[in-house]
Amino acid sequence: MKHTKREFPKDFLWGGAVAANQLEGAWQEDGKGLCIADINEYKGYLPPEQRSNRELTTDYIAELLEDQEKMFPKRYGIDFYHTYPEDIRLLAGIGFKSFRTSINWARIYPNGDDAEPNEAGLAFYDRLFDELLKYNIEPLVTISHYEMPLHIALEYGGWYSRKTIDMFVKYCETIFRRYKGKVKYWITVNQINLYEHESFNHLGIPEDKAENLTEAKYQALHNELVACARAMKIGREIDPDFIFGCMLYHNNAHPEKGSSENVMEAIRNDHKQYYFTDMSARGEIPSYMWRFYEENNIHMDITEQDEEDLKNTVDFISFSYYYIRNINEEGEIIPNKFIKGANAWGWGLDPVGLRVALNQYWDRYQLPVMVTENGMGFYDKVDEDGKIHDSYRVDFYREHLKQIKEAIYDGVDVRGWYAWGPIDIVSCSSCEMEKRYGFIYVDLDNQMKGTAKRIKKDSYEWMKETIACNGENL
Repeated sequence: MKHTKREFPKDFLWGGAVAANQLEGAWQEDGKGLCIADINEYKGYLPPEQRSNRELTTDYIAELLEDQEKMFPKRYGIDFYHTYPEDIRLLAGIGFKSFRTSINWARIYPNGDDAEPNEAGLAFYDRLFDELLKYNIEPLVTISHYEMPLHIALEYGGWYSRKTIDMFVKYCETIFRRYKGKVKYWITVNQINLYEHESFNHLGIPEDKAENLTEAKYQALHNELVACARAMKIGREIDPDFIFGCMLYHNNAHPEKGSSENVMEAIRNDHKQYYFTDMSARGEIPSYMWRFYEENNIHMDITEQDEEDLKNTVDFISFSYYYIRNINEEGEIIPNKFIKGANAWGWGLDPVGLRVALNQYWDRYQLPVMVTENGMGFYDKVDEDGKIHDSYRVDFYREHLKQIKEAIYDGVDVRGWYAWGPIDIVSCSSCEMEKRYGFIYVDLDNQMKGTAKRIKKDSYEWMKETIACNGENL
């Protein structure tokens, strides 16, 4: 009988996670094309009730490209494209066993439909992966992380076009062949279920490119999942040692009340999340989605070849975890009143929810699980002594890592954990620098002004100690 202990495995992947578009900068260097993230303008933090749900159109995108007044922080990041040797040295000092980053699609195929890849872009990631491996840090690569070449969105309508399947598969084959022997772990798409919140950033569909935008989004998601499955088949032919995973933003919701009606609403909400992992791990379209398409008059273009391709399934499940919300009997997502504390952006502390999530994925799929994003943004202050005393960050990570330890004791096969933004980077949603996650401070403000000096925070040493003892200090 297998018996698990309340301890991290000896080969546990302690890691940090970033996205190329949030830290690299160098948005026009060495042949890189424009990607979707390059037109993410700085707006600062807005409460949910003040946020615009405006979909982007081709005309508005043209305005953004011409605008000389707006600020686009992701074009500059923290200049990791040039500073990566020093930054990786600092990250290696924490003791990380793995580093999750993405390959910016537009560095490899600047327009997406190019006949040949951009050698300068390929060479950059060779240098990056070599630098990681020098410190025995295992790369975990996200293939698509809001970095679709903008040309694909404008010319083809993003993932709504089946032509994008072929472009993505070609891109994947290129990087699989190039980085064979350097990269073993791959995530196909970042937080694939965030199509409602990161609709254009994720799917690249301008509103005027589709008559029925809702239908277009579901077709686009289907096309994307088919492309991922085809790419994994090719990847395994190139290197049987490749390990592939899918990734969700953990967006499950707990019932606000205990009624059966409320529980059913929670299940329906969770289906919107499991749809992606069910297809990726089980290799077929789940029956509840066929019902959803029918009840919402959504007409899908699904071929027999698609269904055959989808049989190429993932090796592990991964997800990002920040907090849990509630759902009421009307199906409305609402704040979780049981969450303790909150940061300046309204995110509360719910570490036990992470243990719940790990058990849910394990029970459903019986596949290895990785937490590929976990963190909370804080306003950090440089004290008079020139240091950042961030005990609040230590508290956050300690409590969440304790719950991972409990999940392992529950029997969940947890292979790795990645702190989001181990070095300060530009925020995904608000394009802020002041929403800081890192163990390493970067002296840049929201206008991307400052010295860009790197400073170790107090949490740096705590994380270093935690990894060194494999979590025995928790």
